[in-house]
Amino acid sequence: MTTLEGRIVVITGAKGGLGTYVTNTFLRAGASVAGISRSISASDFNAPNFTPVAAELSTADTAANAVRIVAEKFGRIDTLVHLVGGWTGGVEMAATTGDTFERMFDLNLRSAFHIFRAVLPQMHTQSAGRILAIGSRAGVEPAPLSAAYSASKAALISLVRSVALENASRGITANVVLPGTMDTPANRSVMPDADFSKWVQPCQVAELLAYLASDRASNINGATIPIYGCEG
Repeated sequence: MTTLEGRIVVITGAKGGLGTYVTNTFLRAGASVAGISRSISASDFNAPNFTPVAAELSTADTAANAVRIVAEKFGRIDTLVHLVGGWTGGVEMAATTGDTFERMFDLNLRSAFHIFRAVLPQMHTQSAGRILAIGSRAGVEPAPLSAAYSASKAALISLVRSVALENASRGITANVVLPGTMDTPANRSVMPDADFSKWVQPCQVAELLAYLASDRASNINGATIPIYGCEG
């Protein structure tokens, strides 16, 4: 099992379909986890090494304030795991509304921009840090009826790789994981006739993220890592 004893980890979107798995995996690995979500409390995770931070990442100020809370409590931030994101689609690009386009970029790109920019000065001070994000297979293999989503995830990949290039000399790495369809209750509800056995298990995504946060992955930087399951 991956060991993260003594690490201070910030997880955005810390509860939910994927967030619960990721947060529990990092807690079991021994990390002290500050979980960021719009609505979150200590009772969501029964662990002494869990700290809830109720915040959203819609602006630079709210992201900076959440990071400040964590940095003041722990004195450092070793890893950021950015899980915030969402999907809206089901229509062709020509019928996609401006509101849908903006929502996809708010959730999948701008939230990442705000939290990355907030956490990097702390990591610069430390001369060390790990930044991990959840992208999507659609970011490199766009799917029909998901143009805004696919474009926002492609932009996220570019953002993460830029962070990796700009900060490697400071001891900071940045990588993005690209899952296929994940086996979550939300996905099952919208695709009830799918073969769930071929979908990606959230626990495996969580374990991959924990590995990337560990010392064993210190030389992995700027990577886009697919985890597609058996969908083909």
